[in-house]
Amino acid sequence: MGRLKWDELADKALAGECLTTEEALSVLRADDDELLPLMQAVFKVRRHYYGKKVKLNMIMNAKSGLCPEDCGYCSQSIVSTAPIEKYVMLDKETLVAGAREALARQAGTYCIVAAGRGPTERELGQVIEAVEEIRATMPLKICACLGLLKERQAERLAQAGVHRYNHNLNTSSSHYSSITKTHTFEDRIGTVQKAKQSGMSPCSGVIIGMGETDEDIVEMAMTLRELDADSIPINFLNAIPGTPLEHTAPIAPLRALRTLALFRLICPSKELRAAGGREIRLRALQPLALYAVNSLFVGDYLTTEGQDVTADHRMIEDLGFEIERYAVPV
Repeated sequence: MGRLKWDELADKALAGECLTTEEALSVLRADDDELLPLMQAVFKVRRHYYGKKVKLNMIMNAKSGLCPEDCGYCSQSIVSTAPIEKYVMLDKETLVAGAREALARQAGTYCIVAAGRGPTERELGQVIEAVEEIRATMPLKICACLGLLKERQAERLAQAGVHRYNHNLNTSSSHYSSITKTHTFEDRIGTVQKAKQSGMSPCSGVIIGMGETDEDIVEMAMTLRELDADSIPINFLNAIPGTPLEHTAPIAPLRALRTLALFRLICPSKELRAAGGREIRLRALQPLALYAVNSLFVGDYLTTEGQDVTADHRMIEDLGFEIERYAVPV
């Protein structure tokens, strides 16, 4: 394609125009020799909206395992035999202590995540109590990820002060039944819409590397553009032993980078996050991801370990980028 072609796609994204399917596929199928020109063009889009700032997010696994859903990628699902820690919803004090740790790691957003189809009234109440104390005492943006929501539940979370609600689409509508059968793609779309209607910022992303096609990846990005998700985490499958997808072949680092570039071009103004699996799929090329994304998770994920937080801070500093310390006014 050449540098001129990638620059044209970047200019198109900056003008608010959506890439065609053919243009999007050309990004995913670019020759390896085209990677640096592609990332340079994509960085023009990232820099326009976010400069060299990097937003950091930290996850708290508030309820582990015990999930009745059959998501093939997940160690916490009913079909998984992975030897993970299982526990009910953490108490308020533990959730608040997690928020203090997020601040210590220079994270601006604290993500309270719970396994399960959706929250019970008791679980919702526990999260709300913790959120109210965190909002009153710490300058953190709070994201909740509690599964499928009923309309009133979304309203209560918004009223308590939850800024953002995460519910990932994970894959394309056409590939969805290959990954999960206990709920539908439309169920996930519905929860993202409920979150948005309640006043919370919608966060929704994907998992790359679950046997999807190039066309599926383009469909995912186009769907998230249409949904107008404010924050988009891009996860890369960590094929955990004991899960149905444990033998899935890993994607290569260069493909992971081309995927991040595609999402920046299709969703140019959105907070794009290199999320779970970045350490094992990007490996030594992790720094290059920041030329497309403007956000990272720091610390551990739900049941897998992340990179040491000091290594993330050093990577950002070495690139000449800057951590955005506070996501809400201090």
